[in-house]
Amino acid sequence: MLKKFTFGITICYTVVLTIASLIHISGIPNINYSNTDKILHFIAYSALSWFWFQTFHIKFNWPFNKALVVAAIVSVIFGILIEALQGMLTNTRVADNNDILANTLGVGITIVFLLLLKKTKVKK
Repeated sequence: MLKKFTFGITICYTVVLTIASLIHISGIPNINYSNTDKILHFIAYSALSWFWFQTFHIKFNWPFNKALVVAAIVSVIFGILIEALQGMLTNTRVADNNDILANTLGVGITIVFLLLLKKTKVKK
């Protein structure tokens, strides 16, 4: 049943992430923790790479390693493009190399987690 909705969920998440990254968000309280923004980037791109991996591997039946690599590449490139678009298209957002780093770390940790999960499943 989940296989049926995997691609749609992934597309919806990607669209919501795109919109949230490019619109001006007003009325949200500003939390003054120095790394809150980077933590949110880490979590968002960790989820993005997870969703794309699930789509490629479960929905499209790609081999594990191919799905993993493509999901990682798509997620990292997407993060870089969004940062570039923030700098070019918005007045309230700025392109930030530290955001790209947080995005990439989120993707990387998810990839490592999936590899460890696969290794654990193989041992059982």
